[in-house]
Amino acid sequence: MSSTATNGRGGKSINWSALTLYIGAVAIIIVFTVLCRYFGRNFLTITNIQNIITQSSIIAVIAIGASLVILTGGIDLCVGSMVGFVGIFAGLLIKGGTPVWAACIASIAAGALAGLVNGALVSYGKVPAFIATLGTMQILRGLALLINLGKPISRFPAELGKIMNAKVVGSMPVSVIYVFAFYFIMIVVMSYTHFGRHIYAFGGNSNAAKLSGVRIKRIEMSAYVLSGIFAAFGGIMLLSRLSYADPNAGSGYEMNAIAATVIGGISLSGGRGKIGNTLVGALILGSLTCGLQILNVPTYYQTILTGLVIIGAVYVDKSRERKAE
Repeated sequence: MSSTATNGRGGKSINWSALTLYIGAVAIIIVFTVLCRYFGRNFLTITNIQNIITQSSIIAVIAIGASLVILTGGIDLCVGSMVGFVGIFAGLLIKGGTPVWAACIASIAAGALAGLVNGALVSYGKVPAFIATLGTMQILRGLALLINLGKPISRFPAELGKIMNAKVVGSMPVSVIYVFAFYFIMIVVMSYTHFGRHIYAFGGNSNAAKLSGVRIKRIEMSAYVLSGIFAAFGGIMLLSRLSYADPNAGSGYEMNAIAATVIGGISLSGGRGKIGNTLVGALILGSLTCGLQILNVPTYYQTILTGLVIIGAVYVDKSRERKAE
């Protein structure tokens, strides 16, 4: 099922999914610019743009892994709990004298292990992805509370803060470099490697992919492992930004990551969508949050609006699928 159509003259096809996404992004910018100006505030400023990118960076990174899993037709609900677990896990290691770089590597390895468990349950154990990752979500959140008895950790060395808060190219935070580097790498991987093509083939039709020689179990498991790795890196980014580890950190991040993925045009049915557009989806969410904060809209209204945006994005996606059929 495709979201493209020819222009009627045998020329290049029009990607309606991407076009809708970009029009939506521009519309949000225009609406908030007008509203903020009406109430005597400014939306399109360098500071606000930097805030949007910085605030979106963690969700954008986590959403890379979420996109890979959703492209296979699965879902990963444990990434938010992974953020909380990694914060406490890395925090305890650092407090125990482990170098920051070693604690980060150990945390990413823990994320890969959690992803491996999810992938094994789904691929080999035939446990539905929703159930497998829901269970892992609870386990990781419980471990985050258990390993430090539910207490937060603070007062970390300055070296940890530099991971996220260091500035490059003037006042641009280094987190922006991470985000664009990760997306550039994954766009190349998904567009020009066998792994990327196999992910799309598996999500589009797993039986046909198997008959074509794709090792479908290995591909599916790899998507969950990468999801765990990106979620763990997101946890490190949050820990570095705040210099504070909270076992309840990351709550709701799984929904925001899925939202960024769906808004970016990744089909929940799997096999369709461009991972680069997930970044646009994350920035749209960040723009919504920033604009509503500038307008002093209460948090609960922000949550309701985010939910409506998710529903709208899924509705548009399903409408396109029905038309394609």
